[in-house]
Amino acid sequence: MAVSAPHVLILVPDPLYPEPWAWAFHVEADALRNGGFEVSARPWTAPGDLSPFEAVLPLVVWGYHERYAEWLALLDRLEGETVRCINPPRLLRWNSDKAYLAELDAKGIATVHTVAVDALDEKALKSARQRFGCEQLVVKPPVSASATGTFLLRPGDAIPNEVAGRRMLVQPFMGSIARTGEYSLMLFGGQFSHAILKTPKTGDFRVQPHLGGTEMPCQPPEGGIDLALAGLAAVPASATYARVDMVEDDAGELRIMELELIEPALWLQHAPDGGAAFVSTLRAAIEQPLPQG
Repeated sequence: MAVSAPHVLILVPDPLYPEPWAWAFHVEADALRNGGFEVSARPWTAPGDLSPFEAVLPLVVWGYHERYAEWLALLDRLEGETVRCINPPRLLRWNSDKAYLAELDAKGIATVHTVAVDALDEKALKSARQRFGCEQLVVKPPVSASATGTFLLRPGDAIPNEVAGRRMLVQPFMGSIARTGEYSLMLFGGQFSHAILKTPKTGDFRVQPHLGGTEMPCQPPEGGIDLALAGLAAVPASATYARVDMVEDDAGELRIMELELIEPALWLQHAPDGGAAFVSTLRAAIEQPLPQG
């Protein structure tokens, strides 16, 4: 039987989380409410009783990277209770550690080449430069968000103290981010919805809004939809919603920068349908029987 007015819970940041997040929440919540949903919001760090909700949506669990043990415990809880989580906890756990990029790369999916190192040091950087055949590298924590702990390192740059000796991901710097920008493709139920182009402020390579990045709607780059679908086909569970970030390498080939399957800004204000596909895909997912056992 179809659910006439499903009540969903969107998980949002802890009240002490410093970064503005309402701009992302309200676009998604308003789309759902306009589509006939009842929407509540609670901090992901204190979600309370989940039984009143047809589904839990971790759409704005910003800050999970700073409280990772609590985040993993929440995923364990969601798996242990009879509650529908969209996307599923198994997928959220896999997507939480960006070392999945090396896994996709090893499968032959066009991904920004990524190597995970147990302890970042000069030896690891030298090895990465030789492996990638480039001088400029980007290092980032495997569990991170909002470009936290992400640095561009040129030859001769000292490793920042906050990441030295830590488990890190090392990638070649994609110069096209500064020249062209980073594409984000939104897909709902495996169907392309819309795309945006994110560009950093002058002199930076990070495209996040709180760091001065801007976005504008665009057509998907040639081959972008096929690449996004290939990336999503390689994940361990189906994604109801997904944002696939990609850039061009120096040869002009598109490469996946990240699969955002946990708490992506979906930029529904730029969707030609106003988010209707997002809403209908969530409704269809809620109407499916819960898996047993």
